[in-house]
Amino acid sequence: MATAPAAPARPAGLRGRGFARLLVVRFTAQWGDGMFQAALGGALLFNPERQADPLAVAAGLAVLLLPYSVLGPFAGALLDRWDRRRVLVGANLLRTVLMLVVAGTVAAGAAGVPLYLGALAVAGASRFVLAGLSAALPHVVPRRRLVAANAFATTAGAAVAALGAAAAIGLREIVGAGDAGSAVTTGVAALVPLVAAAAAAGFGAGVLGPRVERAGAPRPQVEPARRARASGPCAHRAGAARPSDRTLRAVAHGLGDGARAAAAVPSVAASFAALAAHRLAFGITTLLSLVMFRYAFTDVGPLRAGLAGVGQAVVLAAAGVGLAALLTPWLVRRLGRPRTVRAALLTAAATQLGLAAALGLAAALAAALVLAACGQAVKLCLDAEVQGETDDAVRGRVFALYDAVFNVTYVAAVAVAALLAPPDGVAPWLLVGAAGVYLAGLAAHVALLRRRRAMSAGWPCGH
Repeated sequence: MATAPAAPARPAGLRGRGFARLLVVRFTAQWGDGMFQAALGGALLFNPERQADPLAVAAGLAVLLLPYSVLGPFAGALLDRWDRRRVLVGANLLRTVLMLVVAGTVAAGAAGVPLYLGALAVAGASRFVLAGLSAALPHVVPRRRLVAANAFATTAGAAVAALGAAAAIGLREIVGAGDAGSAVTTGVAALVPLVAAAAAAGFGAGVLGPRVERAGAPRPQVEPARRARASGPCAHRAGAARPSDRTLRAVAHGLGDGARAAAAVPSVAASFAALAAHRLAFGITTLLSLVMFRYAFTDVGPLRAGLAGVGQAVVLAAAGVGLAALLTPWLVRRLGRPRTVRAALLTAAATQLGLAAALGLAAALAAALVLAACGQAVKLCLDAEVQGETDDAVRGRVFALYDAVFNVTYVAAVAVAALLAPPDGVAPWLLVGAAGVYLAGLAAHVALLRRRRAMSAGWPCGH
């Protein structure tokens, strides 16, 4: 199997000790995620002791991703109130415990609800880690460097996750593909979050935010453009923080707070629409590809079917993410974020049509690279929009919405594709439908940015 691409060199100007330590937390956390997901995927989907059909594949993906959405409003609100350093330490320690529980469940041969509940708990703890890392980044990187910092951190993080998945697949080949081997692989993955917790503990208290105004303290100066976005007639007070709010009430309304804050900034709302379209289309392609790797594809020279082929697809997807990290900052400087997002959506739509026309192992692997690059370009633009255009007091809740959109749309698409796909996953018409989803996202992106121009001209929102 091919090796994962090397992480890109860290850009000049991003050499601060805080950023470096945050990268250590991210890399170790994502290595553990990659190992755990590959170990669990092998146990559920490519285990000779268990059988998997499209619905089983969909259930496994939902287990890994839905907690990000179910817990999103709670995690986002708490990340805006708790010391994010403590969240990163505690969540990583909890992940270790929960992964060991899952390893024991797999070793016992349990299936169904017990295994899914354990995996749900692990994914829920991971949600706090990833959202905390995103919300903390502006505290260790200057605003002008956020695009470059996101490009490097998310690209290298994806490459590290791919390496973790490859390590799990390789370890599974050594210890065995059955329940016992899957349990050992999961147990080894459980040790990695301990390193992430130790790295996070090295930050000082409060260094990663959130910034909380104290009674009697002067309010910080806000740039005029950001003040207009945060408190203008079209913002509906989305970014305002109320010190008197009770934490429980804020937790319960976290997702709504994030939605209002995102909707108040048209460029953020437009990027959300583009991301939703990508995740819907990508979910369809992922479900079909996994089932075809399991049942329809056969080895072609160095290209592999089965779990090894999935590993190759993961590596190529990581290479696509790396390609996006190199191209996206360059494209943004020359085209701007909106045109970069639109170019990514058009390229992804064309790729889906090409995959539908030439459905096979080689085409699926090539699509993994291109679609990952396009999706990462959209994600990098949205990361920069959220981090640069939303207030720190509500940023955790916006990232909670971000994760909800990222995962709910994906799982919904996977579920629909599982219901419609044949047992071997060969369904070119579903891939054509995925191309249509990308084009619908492009149309929504254009329409929402027209609202920004209307607001700039002084028109009321939506009119």
